[in-house]
Amino acid sequence: MLLERIYDQDLAQASYVIGCQAKGEALVVDPRRDLDVYLEIAAKNDMTITAVAETHIHADYLSGTRELAVRTGATMYVSDEGGPDWTYGDGFDEAIRMKHGHTITLGNITSQAVHTPGHTPEHMSFLITDGAQATEPGFMLTGDFVFVGDLGRPDLLDEAAGGVDTRFEGAKGLFASLRDRFLTLPDYVQVLPAHGAGSACGKALGSIPGSTVGYEREFAWWSNYLKNDNEQGFIDELLEGQPDAHAYFGRMKVQNREGPEVLGSQADLIEYTPEQLAAELSDDSIILVDTRHHSEVHTGTVERSLNIPGLDKAASYGAWVYNPEVEDRPLVLLAEDRDEAEEWRDHLIRVGIDTVAGYTRSLSGLGLVKPTVVGLADLDRFEHVMLLDVRNKTEYAEGHIPGAEQLSGGRALWHQDRLPQEGTILTYCETGIRNSVTASALRREGFDVAEIEGGYANWKNHPQNVPVTA
Repeated sequence: MLLERIYDQDLAQASYVIGCQAKGEALVVDPRRDLDVYLEIAAKNDMTITAVAETHIHADYLSGTRELAVRTGATMYVSDEGGPDWTYGDGFDEAIRMKHGHTITLGNITSQAVHTPGHTPEHMSFLITDGAQATEPGFMLTGDFVFVGDLGRPDLLDEAAGGVDTRFEGAKGLFASLRDRFLTLPDYVQVLPAHGAGSACGKALGSIPGSTVGYEREFAWWSNYLKNDNEQGFIDELLEGQPDAHAYFGRMKVQNREGPEVLGSQADLIEYTPEQLAAELSDDSIILVDTRHHSEVHTGTVERSLNIPGLDKAASYGAWVYNPEVEDRPLVLLAEDRDEAEEWRDHLIRVGIDTVAGYTRSLSGLGLVKPTVVGLADLDRFEHVMLLDVRNKTEYAEGHIPGAEQLSGGRALWHQDRLPQEGTILTYCETGIRNSVTASALRREGFDVAEIEGGYANWKNHPQNVPVTA
């Protein structure tokens, strides 16, 4: 049996390729939209991708299931559990709808769908049996059900998809899924989740790629609640301290349910000279993405450009600052060369940002502006109408600059009604990276934003903790 984990550090998201070498067929579970990695794995192992499956309707990235099915001719498999509100839409008309117990067979390999509601009502996990050497499952692809050391949060539907108090029913569902599905499995079954540390789909995800049923049974934070049949204690701890859900999650839920648009082959990216770029920027027909570290951006950047500092979090930060539901102007990236620009595009399409048109190697001659950055020595006399903490609410609760209001960077663009329309907003995050990203999005929307140099870490470590007065 072939079993490969494909991990996207940007979104802390894992997909899997499971193949039968004897038959030369493979199943891909929870693919992203840039497909080369799956096609390369299949080709390297002389396999054909004949099946592609979803564990659930994702919130944090745009599914590549339809994309992969169109490219390879693979059969799609999606959940048919959870009730009518959680039924996949027209984009999945050709998919096989799975009920609990449905089996996908590829030669010696069987993948059995297990309905594990809680994170979402329709959620499926997959029990994998390698029939060439075993008669029972040895692996469970748990999707967003069980993570290493944590569980998929049940409050995303409230936080990002417009639900009302669905978190309580979801938490009860998780308790039942653990009791009736997960903990009935042998301890040796390996747990292969869809997310790792850094994902907003849980509050304490481990960075280890996998676990076992036995390890989670004994050592997970929730284990004693299950041992003592303490459902209410489980619910209380599960729901406490969950991080902010990024606002773009709501868009992902809708698109993933209905069926993401199939991209097909991508157009060649245009390389812009500074002169061409200046002409198109002058009439605001394109948006420049400054991909440099915020320390370089602060030395001068294109007015009303967006700052997405580096590939490591390109999809995550891109979804914070660009909302394709209200913005369709093409993006032009600052990149060293075409290969780098194409890699950037791959990251952005993972969150449904499909408008990258080109790249430029230089900002020379574009009339750069310097964002307002306030040092600690000037904080106590800098005039502003709002002090804004753009960190997560859990970080804010652990400590913040007195007088600051909290609105996380992943929600700011969608909650402009919480911001003053006149006067300067003084912003900070922990070190300055997220702050620069968020500030660039708000400046593009017309807000006057100044950034605290070095962020909260700099302020906290200052011996006198400089007061900030409006």
